[in-house]
Amino acid sequence: MPRLHADADETLWVPVTGSLRWRGRRHRKAAIRMLLGQANRAMGAETRGGSGVAAWAMSQAAPFLMRRADGRVLVWVWKADPELVVVMAQVQEATAQLRAARAMMPMEYDDTETFRGTYLGVGEKLAMPLPPEPRTPFATYTWDTGSAFVTVTAVCADRERFGTVIGSVDDLARSLRLVDDVAVGEGPDVLRLDP
Repeated sequence: MPRLHADADETLWVPVTGSLRWRGRRHRKAAIRMLLGQANRAMGAETRGGSGVAAWAMSQAAPFLMRRADGRVLVWVWKADPELVVVMAQVQEATAQLRAARAMMPMEYDDTETFRGTYLGVGEKLAMPLPPEPRTPFATYTWDTGSAFVTVTAVCADRERFGTVIGSVDDLARSLRLVDDVAVGEGPDVLRLDP
């Protein structure tokens, strides 16, 4: 299965993927707290931040789960305000079930526009700056490579500030590319090429 690689601007984004132990802990916890708060709101619960204990526990487990994903999932948070934007990129095998699920998405997902990535070519972008309450602003980017789907999802906690960060999310999505191992000859040796 191919892995994802991106050239995220380090002045704007903090990678959550690969931030083990203390490194990136504050940003990881803030991102998880924001996502838990958004999930509570979407389920109709009273608006409150995610539980501090739950956010802490998930922030400790998240790097190990992402490491197990072996490059199929990458996550970043907005450096200036980690609770404002969380961006997740993932690659999934394009199975018949996944294609069927994508075909049955709600009608609002038909309002996509063409989006050109630097390495992945032409894909689709769907921006929902003002979704119906209680949902939060989000943007999704999708590329179908034939054998896999590459999807980027950005969730923003603030409707008013969504427009100020979407350009940077576009730049991050454009920098995504797939890397893979290439088998050499008949033997078990593998040639690994840098992105």
